[in-house]
Amino acid sequence: MLGQIVPYIMLKLKKFWPLPIGVAAGLIIWAGCQTGQMAPPPQPAVALPTNSLQPGPDDPRIAFIAARLLEEYHYLEQPLDKRISTNFFDGYINALDYRHEYFLQSDLAEFAPFRTNLDTLTINKNLAADLSPAFLIYQRYQQHFAQRSAYVNELLQQDKFKFTADHKIEVDRRHAPFPKDLEEAKQLWRQRVRFEYLQAKLGRELSETNGVYTVKLPAEANTNIIAEMQKHYRWNVHLMTNEDSDFVLQTYLNALAHAYDPHSDYFSAPHAQDFGITMNLSLFGIGAQLTEDDGYCTIHSLVPGGPAIKSKQINEKDRIIAVAQGNKPPVDVVDMDLEKVVQQIRGPKGTEVRLTVSQAPDFTTRKVVALVRDEIKLEDSEAKAKLIETPDGHGGTNRIGILDLPSFYAPVDPTGHATPKYTSVDVAKLIKRLKQEHVSGIIVDLRYNPGGSLEEAIKFTGLFIKEGPVVQARNPGGQAAVESDTDPEELYAGPMVVMVNRFSASAAEIAAAALQDYGRAVVVGDVSTHGKGTVQSLNSLKPFMINSTNDPGELKVTIRKFYRITGASTQLKGVTPDLILPDIYNYSTQIGESNLDNPLAWDTIEPATYEKFNLVQPYLPELRARSDARVLTNQDFEYVLQDIEQYKKSQAEGTATLNEREAIKERERDGLKGMARDHERENRSDPGVRIYEFTVKNSADPGLPPPENWLGQTNKVSKTDAKKTPPPFDPMLEESEHILQDYISLLQKSGNLTSIP
Repeated sequence: MLGQIVPYIMLKLKKFWPLPIGVAAGLIIWAGCQTGQMAPPPQPAVALPTNSLQPGPDDPRIAFIAARLLEEYHYLEQPLDKRISTNFFDGYINALDYRHEYFLQSDLAEFAPFRTNLDTLTINKNLAADLSPAFLIYQRYQQHFAQRSAYVNELLQQDKFKFTADHKIEVDRRHAPFPKDLEEAKQLWRQRVRFEYLQAKLGRELSETNGVYTVKLPAEANTNIIAEMQKHYRWNVHLMTNEDSDFVLQTYLNALAHAYDPHSDYFSAPHAQDFGITMNLSLFGIGAQLTEDDGYCTIHSLVPGGPAIKSKQINEKDRIIAVAQGNKPPVDVVDMDLEKVVQQIRGPKGTEVRLTVSQAPDFTTRKVVALVRDEIKLEDSEAKAKLIETPDGHGGTNRIGILDLPSFYAPVDPTGHATPKYTSVDVAKLIKRLKQEHVSGIIVDLRYNPGGSLEEAIKFTGLFIKEGPVVQARNPGGQAAVESDTDPEELYAGPMVVMVNRFSASAAEIAAAALQDYGRAVVVGDVSTHGKGTVQSLNSLKPFMINSTNDPGELKVTIRKFYRITGASTQLKGVTPDLILPDIYNYSTQIGESNLDNPLAWDTIEPATYEKFNLVQPYLPELRARSDARVLTNQDFEYVLQDIEQYKKSQAEGTATLNEREAIKERERDGLKGMARDHERENRSDPGVRIYEFTVKNSADPGLPPPENWLGQTNKVSKTDAKKTPPPFDPMLEESEHILQDYISLLQKSGNLTSIP
């Protein structure tokens, strides 16, 4: 969740004055003066070998600045002390080795002095962090990675790969102890490579043709599997040995930021650009989605309307083997990290990039394609709407609308050249279209919505209420501010259902909570939302690096905490729906704020003054009773309950079998179960549902787009073909549609149904 995106840190430089005068004066000179002299960097705590990866020339200053800004402006106002140092160290180790299978206990004992001393090594009177711990630890990680790769290669050449013993592999080792020594690590590595081999073999052995059965593999299958695995491991080694200091700094400073809370982050320049693309829903490039294939940058797909597809010279599966900027010489990008290739292909609008392309399928033909970069709209991530028509049982139809909102997007840099995209503006267009189609109610789908812009969450909520408070935000000093919708217009006043799940976070939680607190919408979904109740400010580090020509990246800092208008925080506990439906995510021990490291606490403040609609609470008992009755007899929810039991069992065991016979039985059981479900669902009678999809782009077009049926197919598809595909499996959405219809009927009976113009 982002607050107002301004140079927030630069507005408060005066806060550095309370620091010891040597540090304060040095920092201000450094930040604001072209000719300010810095003290020489400190001697590293541990000397790094001259042939090892070394920090970049600006890295010590970047790390120092990031640490000081976190100390001063993070919500906790917490100095980088021994406790934060411990979180910092543990976070860095886990970021590199999240499965706890590379670092040995002897490594951690050797690094133990760093664990409680990263504070003094990072912040010191020299205004430049000592980064030797970051690079020494990473060097050890590289060493063990190389040992693992050599050992795996040896196994692939020598192991017979028989899977008859009753062995198991621990699936989630995030909290498991690190191996005692290299021999114990090798046992973990052997288990992992055998598991990978078994999965590859099962993928070839199991087939579905009128049932699930095992096929006999050809003699060369073992050789092919080993060859593919060797290629995969070679590529991983290549990536590891070609990582630069930017990767180490990014990982290290992210661990520092996450020592304060899970949502503060350091973004290197490329990652900051990616974040901006996510928020802006646009970028400047050629309009191609790229993937890595055996060291080659490969065209995965082409974006409609982009320069690449317009050129008619680039196709899917083509390989990009060199990139040139304008009239400059080409740069070979074979075996280059995909992220670095992408950075070379992106660039300012109107500039030329020349690609040397090796054409599929034989890749012997090469040609140079000159493209002029343009703005690429990521329309798949925009808000969308559907008009759902269902028979009313009396010869007519019922019409409801569904708003699908993937995120709360807004321009990160309103002064940039990208065409601005705002969630509230797009949603308003879609609502107006749904109203034109005379829908009797609307479902807002906020499932999997990770949040985004605070301002857009407030404006979005304002579309469904008259002016009033939406959320409260408290700053580190304890002062709470009420953030309100100031627009007296209520664009949509009709019945509403809001869908959420455990992945609905931040801005999505604010919107759902406000609509629930006003009594404006029935909230339906998982047992709770994610529980991210904090706001971050995105701050460029460039103003603090006046003497540097390189982009030092950006720091995302948690600066405020959210509270509902009732006074309860959305942090940690999230939003509890009015109606909770069965879902496998309700039982996950890995999803949600409470399962992240170093989350902020839940608390309460004084409630805001607001006027409730009270359009939900009187009807909840009846809505819940009707929904419960449907869920009990709904076959799709019966499938969900079966999956929940299997998931709970698997999660409790935390292991996967390395016995081939048992693995085949499990796969066959799951395959047959899936086929039986598909068969049952394929043979259901057509309920006569018709679906019309609207995008922001076509929302103003006259007439309706071609309809789809309940199978998601247009009317052009024959009934014979339609039977080959089961209907989409989304029982929560289906039940939410029933809940909305019930809600509409209850409002009609009580006389509280607002007419929709």
